[in-house]
Amino acid sequence: MIILEKPYVSDFLVDTIKKNAFVALKTPLAKEFLTDDFLIDESDTNKLENELLYSNSENAINWVLANFKSKKISEYIKICKDKILFRETLKSIYPDFYFKKVLLSEIELINPAELNFPLILKPSVGFLSFGVYPIKNEIEWNNVILKLKNEIENYKGVFPENVVNFDEFIIEEMIEGEEFALDAYYDENGEAIILNIFKHPFFDDNDVSDRVYYTSSEIIKDNLEEFKEMLDKIGKCCGFKNFPFHIELRANQKKVVPIEINPLRFCGWCITDIAYFAWGINVYEYYFKKVKPNWSKILSNVDDAYYYFTMADIPSDIKKDDIKNIDYNAYLKNIKNPLEIRKINPNNNPVFAIVFAKTNSMDEIKNLLKLNMKKFIVF
Repeated sequence: MIILEKPYVSDFLVDTIKKNAFVALKTPLAKEFLTDDFLIDESDTNKLENELLYSNSENAINWVLANFKSKKISEYIKICKDKILFRETLKSIYPDFYFKKVLLSEIELINPAELNFPLILKPSVGFLSFGVYPIKNEIEWNNVILKLKNEIENYKGVFPENVVNFDEFIIEEMIEGEEFALDAYYDENGEAIILNIFKHPFFDDNDVSDRVYYTSSEIIKDNLEEFKEMLDKIGKCCGFKNFPFHIELRANQKKVVPIEINPLRFCGWCITDIAYFAWGINVYEYYFKKVKPNWSKILSNVDDAYYYFTMADIPSDIKKDDIKNIDYNAYLKNIKNPLEIRKINPNNNPVFAIVFAKTNSMDEIKNLLKLNMKKFIVF
């Protein structure tokens, strides 16, 4: 069963549901996209023979936790969404990893001289980059505390508490290495099946945005085996089975360390659809039909271009009610070969567009990272 929720449902996902006659929960949003032929009432969900669940958004987590309390999927969600519990569960794999829980009310009372810098401060329950700060030293720590208050005020109430909760934070060590993101699922035997691998570039050391992710045949070939080995270890440690997820990690020459796992979904905002543009993979079909990508065959038939998606993020210091329009024409001049453009309402979302594109130049991707998004916003 698929659960459709805000913030965004792609036409590709809706068409996939219709094409395959997949069942979707009858939510108010689902009724906007699907007829009753594809919908199931909440009261009938306990009759489903196939217990595979997927949602395009973590906004569905509240419903799953309330309606599947006794099922394994609820345990999996709790392990993933509580970053403290997640680190504690993986201690046998990463025994030396430093982390510490702290309440929002206690952050200002912390003596930064007692912390192990560099570190990351982030909500224990979080989504995207809200409230996430890399901090190198005591001076940066004091500056971040001031910024954090403003960000919390700006985004409090935008997402449910099971998706983003600013009451509890985790302080953890800065993981060295390149950052990646994966879309995958654990099958009925607990084996990890990888559907997407992206690199996550940053403008500089202080950048924690999700503005650009990119993939290529080289990225898949170079990392598939090592990343699968890590995922299989995590799956065994947590007991994951029949479970879709999106994971962010960092890798260096010595080790691969997970940053976090996002449960019940692949890459948010339906950005996981890029697998279809790049590899011809429909990730929703692969999950529900239990298909494993034949990566050797797939990669033998593709070019060496970069496929990427970019999120046109709205700076956190801008009040969304002040936005009158977006100059999409000016923004799109920075993308030479867009494959699909998805315009997003900027007045009630943290982004104004999502674009899938193809390029042979890393310069195009680097340019997107440094764009001042304010110049495309009309006040």
